Amino acid sequence: MPENKSARKIKVYVVEDSPQLLKGLTKAIHSWPEMECVGFAMHSETALEEIIVREVDVVLMDLELPGMDGVSLTRELKQRRLPLEVLVLTTFDEEERVFDAIKAGALGYLVKRVGLEKVRSAVMEVSKGGVVIETLIARRFWNYFSSVQASAECAQNPWGLSPEELGVLELISKGLSNAEIGGVLQMQPRTVRTHLSHIYRKMGVNSHVEAVVLALRMGAIRL
Repeated sequence: MPENKSARKIKVYVVEDSPQLLKGLTKAIHSWPEMECVGFAMHSETALEEIIVREVDVVLMDLELPGMDGVSLTRELKQRRLPLEVLVLTTFDEEERVFDAIKAGALGYLVKRVGLEKVRSAVMEVSKGGVVIETLIARRFWNYFSSVQASAECAQNPWGLSPEELGVLELISKGLSNAEIGGVLQMQPRTVRTHLSHIYRKMGVNSHVEAVVLALRMGAIRL
């Protein structure tokens, strides 16, 4: 019988090239009863090799890495349709790259200077499909979504999305987490995740952001 994901520890993989921060993160994760560190790497290539053969729920992803950067690694992981989520670790001066990482499929980001308890709560939120985004980036997403929204007369749905799937996308565009969407639509969070999986497949995308942008451009959903 498959393991009940809600009843087991969250499996976290850390990608970070700072030895000091890497040590602190892995030590903290090992101390938290609801999660475990299943691996770590200081290089993207090593991380990719290990993540694709391990059971991983959440990847804590640094953006500035030697070789392939964190944005490219995030995109590669999402394109492989691995059953995991990416939470970016960054500094305040990487706003543009954070935006690129979230468009590539990351569910959110944390500034490296936040406390470990914030990291803990963010990993738990992301593991459930929730989004963790700094206010500044959230504002940029809203502005970006507004700029690509089609006129009301141009409503098209070439992907054949169901009314439920369109409802999920519309709520995602408003910044709701999977759990919050489930509450609004009266469905379980796992059902929301199933709808998202179908949406990604039908639309040929890898992330919430890509799906929302395409739907807005075609007028399939409105802000």
